[in-house]
Amino acid sequence: MDDHVANEAISNGTSHSDWSPASWRTKSIKQSVNYEDQAAVDRSTSKLRRLPPIVTSTEIWKLRRALAEVAQGKAFLLQGGDCAELFDYCNDQAIDSKVKLLLQMSLVLIWGGNKPVVRIARMAGQYAKPRSSPMETVDGKQMPSFRGDILNGYPPDQRAIDPDRLVQAYFHSAATLNYVRAQLASGIADLHNPMEWHLGHIGDPELQQRYSRIVESISESLRFMRTVGADTAGQLETVDLFTSHEGLLLEYEEALTRKLKHPSNRNVPSPPKPAPRVSPLTGGALINPSITQEPEVAGYYNTSAHFLWVGDRTRQPDHAHIEYFRGIENPIGIKVGPTTSTSDLTQLLDIVNPRKEIGKVTLITRYGEGKVDELLPKHIESVRKTGHTVVWQCDPMHGNTRSTTSGIKTRSFASIFSELASALRIHKECGSILGGVHLELTGDAVTECTGGSQGLQDEDLSLRYETFCDPRLNEKQALELAFLVAGSQRGTETSS
Repeated sequence: MDDHVANEAISNGTSHSDWSPASWRTKSIKQSVNYEDQAAVDRSTSKLRRLPPIVTSTEIWKLRRALAEVAQGKAFLLQGGDCAELFDYCNDQAIDSKVKLLLQMSLVLIWGGNKPVVRIARMAGQYAKPRSSPMETVDGKQMPSFRGDILNGYPPDQRAIDPDRLVQAYFHSAATLNYVRAQLASGIADLHNPMEWHLGHIGDPELQQRYSRIVESISESLRFMRTVGADTAGQLETVDLFTSHEGLLLEYEEALTRKLKHPSNRNVPSPPKPAPRVSPLTGGALINPSITQEPEVAGYYNTSAHFLWVGDRTRQPDHAHIEYFRGIENPIGIKVGPTTSTSDLTQLLDIVNPRKEIGKVTLITRYGEGKVDELLPKHIESVRKTGHTVVWQCDPMHGNTRSTTSGIKTRSFASIFSELASALRIHKECGSILGGVHLELTGDAVTECTGGSQGLQDEDLSLRYETFCDPRLNEKQALELAFLVAGSQRGTETSS
């Protein structure tokens, strides 16, 4: 990026002067949607523009500040939830099970890393899914691919793209987040009563016992604090739980992007001031007209979620999704995989974060257990040379997907942990920080991933294979993985 472009980026905050929520429409786009009734699309997006924000700018900046702590190794990021969230998951039982699982996992990770955990749910908006083909075969019949509830339904008779689902997605997201907020405010996350985060479907006595030991250790510490009068109860009765989804359907994201006054908790490091230009005639300083001294008072916020990421299929530097992402104030994620070149990676960082703000960008690596040793060190070194301080997050799920002999898509627990353990080791060897994990999981006792202490085999997958897209860790496997990560952080052996 030359000096003129860099100065222009600085003067206009996180976006260039030619950016708008709709400027992505001038670019080529992957995973595009062909609506048959554009008038119906316009009615839906017009409705979305009139609806109130789902999240606030204050919440968004609270997360950005927390992610800055993660980037500097002062906190750990846990992000998890469904691969493809369905409208039907908007019910109290399904929401409670995922929230409690994330709380349980974060408690284990706090014990392991001895640092705060930032919690982001793949929830309240993860309704769009990229697909490798517009058509798929179901029960021997060709039909349009299921692309997520925001576009079409999974039943064969609901595969037509329906613009009304854009508005339905908003209301299901808002209802989900409303219930999450109410539960957190009502004490579901109160550390004084952590055993109320019951282990649900987990019947394994050893796992129950290990979790109970951690809970008892924390409870004993809390009793001591209360005894000596140091129990700051208000800080222990609730936690922050932020929402996230892949920013795939740009018509929806554009309609929920608002220009808002910056909140009081906004904290952006001042960009370095350029050296003054000197007049060759007088030797005096010249004013650089490309730099403005006016403080920013407003910015563009995506109010559909606190955190959005751009996927492996849509992160081309000169395409529509990066064009949209470069202009919003939200913290953003970028999936990084085997096809990500070092030149593309450094270019992406300069485009979406020209001021190199800490906590703005999370790089979500997803290589596969056989490729992480080769690729991750190169990407760490290339980012280090740019001067960007990012959150490094490991997604050990997507690079380890396979199909059984009968054609069922699954993932191996051993492969998932292998990539995660390798990422922890490589970051340490490279003098870097693995800041978090990104997992597809559910609070239900599904059988979608093989392995773990349950010893699930390929032939067991049909027992409760309920995903509508990619396989998820069940509650037991997810908590097991948290224990393994915690054990690695503490430098102890943790058997499953």
